[in-house]
Order: sequence, then C-alpha cells, then structure tokens
Amino acid sequence: MTAKAKICGVSTPEAVRAAVDGGAGFLGFMFFARSPRNIAPDAASRLAPPARAKGVKIVAVAVDPSDNELDAIVTGLSPDLIQLHGKETPSRVREIGQRTGRGLIKVVGVSESADFAAAQAYEPLVDHLMFETKPPADAERPGGLGVTFDWSLLKGRRYLRPWFLAGGLNPWNAAEAIAASGAPLLDVSSGVERGPGLKDPALITAFLDAVRRA
Repeated sequence: MTAKAKICGVSTPEAVRAAVDGGAGFLGFMFFARSPRNIAPDAASRLAPPARAKGVKIVAVAVDPSDNELDAIVTGLSPDLIQLHGKETPSRVREIGQRTGRGLIKVVGVSESADFAAAQAYEPLVDHLMFETKPPADAERPGGLGVTFDWSLLKGRRYLRPWFLAGGLNPWNAAEAIAASGAPLLDVSSGVERGPGLKDPALITAFLDAVRRA
C-alpha cells in the first residue's frame, strides 16, 4: 500500500496548493511561538479550505498546550487532529482528547530502541503515533530540526493504527525511509523548505512524488 504524507508547518497559499495538488493526506499548521513556522489560528483557518475541500486532514501542531491555547485552536481552526509534540503525559493526552473532541497524534522521540517503550502508554489514547528524531537536551524546539534517526529500528514493529515517521525527511530520502522503516505515513517540514519556515512548493511536489513512487 502506498504511504501517505503530511506536509507540516505550512503558512502560505502556495504551500497549501502544492500539498493539495500533490496528493498530501494531511496538512499541518504549527502553533508554537518559538517555531519559524508559527501561525495564528485565524490565519490557518483562512488557508485550510482548499485542503478540506479535497478531503485532506487538517492537523494542529502544539507543544504542551494549555487549555486556553487548545480552546483557541479548536475555535479558530477546527482541526481534524491535534498533534502533541511536547512532554504531555498520558493523562494529559486523555484530558486533551476529552476537552477538544478531536483526533490526536502523539509524537514520541527516538534515538535508540528503548525509546519505543514510551509509545505503549499513548497508543490506546490516540489516532496515530509519530516517531520523530529525539532532539538534543539543549534544543529550543522539539522537532523540525532536519535530523534523522536509524529508521531500521521501526522495521517489523506493529501498532494498532497507522503511524508516522518524521525527522530529517526530504524528497531524496523519502523512498529509502519507507523501505527501511515500513512507515505507512510520513511527516515532512524542514525538508521541503528553502529557508527556516519558508516552504518551497517545488520541494513539496517533489517530496509527494517520491512518496507516491516508493
């Protein structure tokens, strides 16, 4: 089965158009002040309609969001899914699901095989797990750093629902990542940018083409 892709951190109509036209399954908007891809909920809401019209899932990405931040995101964007990219505990993830009524994606940082144990507590609570390169301890952001991990650590692992692979993906390594990990879903952000937060429509198209051909 062909993998599906999520284009994350979009902030312009051109990036949205390239993602939709290229066949992306998910479109991510970043709500995190320290990210170069940060966007306001009302601005994201203005960009989302072309994707919704084609059945693309709208994802709100947040890092340890407060209840007020969650309420603003749900009211402003009405996402299909909320991606939790911080240190949210399983109990907090459950609370967020109950409060928002939205599907959830939980990011699990990976640098070695032992890191997958953390996924077990989250798996019953979310629609998708996302395995992302674990950031260094002094990193200002939990993701979007353009660094890969050993994809073969995922090979043969089984989860209740389709899971995402993230971290350092780009048009030139997408096929290799799918082959090495068996990932059914891929997430890309910095790998389709010409500068921090500046999505390149041509790179988005190339990434989605690579995923489709893999």
